[in-house]
Amino acid sequence: MLRRRTDELDEPRRWSWWVRVLLALPILGIGYVGFNAVAVQRASDGHDPRPADAIVVLGAAQYDGVPSPVLQARLDTALELFEAGWADLIVTTGANQPGDRFTQGFAGYDYLRDAGLADSDILVVVDGADTYEELSATALQLDRRDLSSVILVSDPFHSLRAEHIAREVNLDAVVVPTDVEESGQRFLRETAAVSIGRITGFRRLSNWF
Repeated sequence: MLRRRTDELDEPRRWSWWVRVLLALPILGIGYVGFNAVAVQRASDGHDPRPADAIVVLGAAQYDGVPSPVLQARLDTALELFEAGWADLIVTTGANQPGDRFTQGFAGYDYLRDAGLADSDILVVVDGADTYEELSATALQLDRRDLSSVILVSDPFHSLRAEHIAREVNLDAVVVPTDVEESGQRFLRETAAVSIGRITGFRRLSNWF
């Protein structure tokens, strides 16, 4: 009888413990996402450039061989870094969308050639339809040249995810963002991507973002 009475007293305690756990999970989740949101915002300020083996321009839209304003801003930033002597090579990345005659990588190459760079100053990597694939293909090409340190050029809110992906594909990277103005929607998207990618790994995330 005493044992039964003890079990009856323990039952509410067990339920109370599970209720506390269930209530804590959303709070922890909100805190985790909030932490990543702050990290995305801070990373959008970028880093000071440092000497590197290459400057990597992450792909963005092009229109029949003409860089979009977003891609042009990335190329102009890379050109400034190159002319300042931070690296002796610029890597342009990005495949083409279905129906496109030009890849993002070659649109970037043409833009830089028109700006006065020589062929030997540019490496074109057209394998990859997202950031992970672009950086993975770039890492492979640079490794063949015994190069590994890079300055990544992308948009401000994309900086943190790009840095994480670079680390995952064994690139020693700093990110120098462009000065393009980005939307709150892009901020939320990158916060979600970083929050998920830090748990699943960014290779798995590449098909979603």
